[in-house]
Amino acid sequence: MDLSGDAEAAATIDMRSAVLLAVACGLAVADVYYAQPLVEQIGADLGIGRGALGLITATTQGGYLLGLVLIVPLGDLVERRRLIVALMVIAACALIAVVAAPGMVWLFAANALVGSASVVVQVIVAYAAASSAPQRRGRVVGTVTSGVVIGILLARLVSGWVAELAGWRAMYAVAAVTMLGMAGVLAGVLPRDRIARPRVPYLRLITTTLVMGIREPVVRVRAAIGLLMFTAFGAVWGAMALPLTAAPWHLSTGEIGMFALVGAAGALGATGAGRLADRGHARTVTAIALVMLTLSWAAIAAAPWSLPLLALGVVALDLAIQALHVTNQQLIVAVDPTASSRLIAGYMIFYSLGSGTGAAVATTLYSVTGWSGVCVFGAAISALALGVRFFDRPVTGSPDAHPIPANATCE
Repeated sequence: MDLSGDAEAAATIDMRSAVLLAVACGLAVADVYYAQPLVEQIGADLGIGRGALGLITATTQGGYLLGLVLIVPLGDLVERRRLIVALMVIAACALIAVVAAPGMVWLFAANALVGSASVVVQVIVAYAAASSAPQRRGRVVGTVTSGVVIGILLARLVSGWVAELAGWRAMYAVAAVTMLGMAGVLAGVLPRDRIARPRVPYLRLITTTLVMGIREPVVRVRAAIGLLMFTAFGAVWGAMALPLTAAPWHLSTGEIGMFALVGAAGALGATGAGRLADRGHARTVTAIALVMLTLSWAAIAAAPWSLPLLALGVVALDLAIQALHVTNQQLIVAVDPTASSRLIAGYMIFYSLGSGTGAAVATTLYSVTGWSGVCVFGAAISALALGVRFFDRPVTGSPDAHPIPANATCE
């Protein structure tokens, strides 16, 4: 299969379209995170006991993980524009179901559907990567990914504000309307992707998602780095509220949410990292970002006594994470653009596992060792990711070369 020819035929995404896709990604991924600051309010309204409050977000995350496995690979089998629009409409319907939830079981089922439909984010990333010219793929992926980052970080802040003004159901109603509107816009302006698609049965499509991850060295290494770096990300964002609500700060939920604005500054690194990856400096970007990620924990450790140092550490951590995330996806898609949906789905499974594991371990560690234990854990995981980087060897060419295989297939 001549991938270069396919790539040129599919090179229909310009930077204006990439910005639109970034906005779509931000709105879609926010659906997964709106509930995090609202669990107490939702639980009180629906009579959910404190022991079950964690299931409000866990069911959404579980649906997202299921969608990564069962839905995202479909982008290699069906036309992605149609899949993107359909998933956004389904997400809107699921959000309306959340608004109408009369009790716990209904809410959990609707949340799971919201999570499953929200994997449209990864379908969009795969669409953007496969539909952009190889020489600017990193820049396009970086732009789209910046929308994902901003959506994740700002979802908590926005949902807190809206719920404080009009209640938690209002947040989900606004989100449903937004998703329907974005579905209409994308249906009208997105070009069809013209990637050649294999004739593969659905079950084989799912199994090859895992097979490709095992077979391809680049995917193996980048998935391992992704698992570790998102474990670090989950640790800081999953537990950061704990020291900030304690003495001496006693910050409110809204004040803690302001740190999301600080973290969003790290999204600026996504596009820059993509440009450098396009120029052949992917491994250099990886090394610098992993060192920055490890060192950021020294500033983050100051949370109990210095908010400015914490803010500096959060910016450094998010900047490193986004540079790594964009570089990882650029290299993984380059293995075989015709299988970009499966490749990204496999990679994002490790993202999901890492984020959940990091948050769970960090909150447990905090109860035993305090914030210092969380930071030691985060720094150790980050250093381990830096060690994994040394297994990231180019096949041929210059130290940063990662050529696209000329005869890659999606079999």
